[in-house]
Amino acid sequence: MLDVNEGFVKLFDKLIKFLIKPRIKNLLNPLIDMVYLLYERYLLTQIIDGSMPMHIAIIPDGNRRWARSHGLNPLEGHRYGYKKMREVLQWLYDLGIKIVTVYAMSYENCLYRPFDEREELFNIIRHGLEELMRDNTVHRYRVKVRVFGKLELVRSDIIEYTKLLEMETARYSDRYLNVALCYGGRQEIVNVIKNIVSDVLNGKLSIDSISEDYVRSYLGTAHLKDFSEPDLVIRTSGEMRISNFLLWQIAYSELYFCDVFWPDFRKIDLYRAIRAYQKRERRFGR
Repeated sequence: MLDVNEGFVKLFDKLIKFLIKPRIKNLLNPLIDMVYLLYERYLLTQIIDGSMPMHIAIIPDGNRRWARSHGLNPLEGHRYGYKKMREVLQWLYDLGIKIVTVYAMSYENCLYRPFDEREELFNIIRHGLEELMRDNTVHRYRVKVRVFGKLELVRSDIIEYTKLLEMETARYSDRYLNVALCYGGRQEIVNVIKNIVSDVLNGKLSIDSISEDYVRSYLGTAHLKDFSEPDLVIRTSGEMRISNFLLWQIAYSELYFCDVFWPDFRKIDLYRAIRAYQKRERRFGR
């Protein structure tokens, strides 16, 4: 005699097989797209009049796993990830977000990823910098671009593009796009310590004068001044860790972990993250 649970599973399997038939799937896709659009608009009405984060930081994780799940070479995931970042930046501009900080490559990525993958990531970053220089977006929104991290690990051609882009956008202050490249939070703090010790030894600073503000002045985000600390950090792919990202700056940031791989990140995921941020009470350790 057929067990009730076993019968349900078999029925469910038949339903799924029916729904994923190309003809049926094609019929349902417009309905699914409409549902998503309605939900997206509903979420936007929930957040648009709320308190928007001034500074959003993004850890765009899951590119390689996304590629493997689609039967693609893992390197392809990084290319799709870059396209998604361009899309998400536009969403953030549309929402009026003033500051965005992107974890493009970690210090560990630059040291330990296989040579071919590291070169592909560098190629994508160079292409991104070239696009930013050609694209009118940074000028239309008056975006100041800053790249920081262990840039001695970066290829010389990328350094040149970085300098040109930073010079080209230096006069802007309406918005900020910060790219953390070959960046590590621990390495940044070590660098701050070295600079402060040097200042003390050279008589520029007394030990009693060392303060949080002085430490902040040596961070890669120092140009952001009072807004150097992200209000909201979004990480994709379901991983619930920080991975050496902005360790000093995110002491009081709100963290939001999203289950989707980065290339699948949607507007509804962004709006949910902002909605979660708006529902939280920020106490800054008090």
